[in-house]
Amino acid sequence: MPAFDPNAKKMLISGNEAISLSMRHCNVQFAAGYPGTPSTEILEDYSELGGYAQWAPNEKVAAEVALGAAFGHARSVVTMKMVGLNVASDVLYTATYTGVDGGMVWIVADDPGQGSSQNEQDTRNHAKASVCPMFEPSNSQEAYDFFRIAMQTSEKFKIPVILRMTTRVDHSKSIVVPKEELPAMVPNFERNIAQHVMVPGFSKPAGRKLRAKMDEMEAWNVAEGPNKVEMRSADMGIIVSGISYHHVREAAPEASILKLGMTYPLPMQLIKDFAKKFEGKRLLVIEENDPWLAENIKAAGIQCESKYDPIFRFGELDVNRVRRIIAGDKNPDPVPVKGKPPMLCPGCPHRSSFAVLKELDCIVSGDIGCYTLAALPPISAMDYMIDMGAAIGMGIGLRNVLPREQAKKVVSVIGDSTFVHSGITGLVEAGYNRPDTGHVVIILDNSITAMTGQQEHPGTGRHLDHSPAYKLDYGAIAKTAGFDNVYEVNQVKEPEEFKRLVKEALEKDELTLIVAKSPCILALKSILAWDKANKEKAEKALAESEAAAKKNGNF
Repeated sequence: MPAFDPNAKKMLISGNEAISLSMRHCNVQFAAGYPGTPSTEILEDYSELGGYAQWAPNEKVAAEVALGAAFGHARSVVTMKMVGLNVASDVLYTATYTGVDGGMVWIVADDPGQGSSQNEQDTRNHAKASVCPMFEPSNSQEAYDFFRIAMQTSEKFKIPVILRMTTRVDHSKSIVVPKEELPAMVPNFERNIAQHVMVPGFSKPAGRKLRAKMDEMEAWNVAEGPNKVEMRSADMGIIVSGISYHHVREAAPEASILKLGMTYPLPMQLIKDFAKKFEGKRLLVIEENDPWLAENIKAAGIQCESKYDPIFRFGELDVNRVRRIIAGDKNPDPVPVKGKPPMLCPGCPHRSSFAVLKELDCIVSGDIGCYTLAALPPISAMDYMIDMGAAIGMGIGLRNVLPREQAKKVVSVIGDSTFVHSGITGLVEAGYNRPDTGHVVIILDNSITAMTGQQEHPGTGRHLDHSPAYKLDYGAIAKTAGFDNVYEVNQVKEPEEFKRLVKEALEKDELTLIVAKSPCILALKSILAWDKANKEKAEKALAESEAAAKKNGNF
């Protein structure tokens, strides 16, 4: 069970925990996702609360299976961090055209300040571009309430809905008072080819219907949306959404506030009515990340002040930064105190891998995971990292254009979870468009998704709840893709053998996959316990089956 009592009448819980509880009270029937900080805990908590949840190979697949469930008149959820939405956007941009038959909420967690992300993108841009309604809670109670509202809105308007979270709301705790459960939906297939098959003849009218639906939803947002006007000072009004509300309340307790809970489509008439009260006075828009609210409000012809770029565009807001925005302080942010850079854990198997690659002076096309830390001192043995699964494709590109002596040094390094996420197509690319020099791909298999807190994936042989599952065979995939050589080695126990395999592979003009297999040092104890429990469960089931067969005379 989770760290809180789900039956309590009042509880102090995080935003992620609040969402998982709301999912349970809304009787969500299907949930899928891919682990990504700061969203990971939602599905883990939901599973512990007794709901059904599963990890998908990547965000696109998670969105597709959740959409399928929503087509079956069920309530479904898909979770991801904001860069994961890039992977799943192909689904979202058409799912708003088709709509849903049940209810579907996309929980997307933004990471202002880039605590654990390779860029600082703002999901609000995706919401507008994909024409997807969006809600933004500011604390745990609103995370709980807004999830319910988002699901009910999805059911009412038959459209997917985004619940935009941010790191601060995901991980900070506040009081939550739960509500009664919603009655469960009854899944059912209903044939409607014109709605569900997006060929141009069907999608063109669907696009026009979608825009008309947005007009309807904007009117609903003005009249009934989770927005709040707090009138105080007649001299200064501030428009906010999400966590910025709390910073503003502390930084400017005297200010009047329009707090927007549903930020797409914007309740423009509500905004205009609020702005009118401050004609000739000060009207400010304060928000994290992009000046998204400010740009849309100004585009509607409403004059307002917004934060000074680029000073306050990047990173999280806090009370002090908000005070500076209100005061018109254009001085640069103070230089932060230099902290200790993150490092690979003591005993981490990745250390052994990169020590060899550094010794051999490899050009390393890397990927996203714990091992990305190998780019930092003192290891400094990773040369490229862009996005999930890019290591193999970038390595192929380098091999194709670099002079032969340099091309022969290129190695693609990717983790096991990342390989499953989006590295498999890179292997296919290598086999299909084989460089003249061949290529070397190393999968760092630590038997878990370590970076986000030890989650399972299709290569571990365990489900989200750690029960047994089919386990992918990386070597078989590589051979099918056209790789000439496939090896598996424990780089920690056999460092010289690992070094020999890499060195020999670099000398060949062939495609070589090396699976460097050694479990995550932090997850090892848990992995052994899960595998032992699954083995004992399987042995017990077999014994019971044999006993039953013997009793019935079938043995």
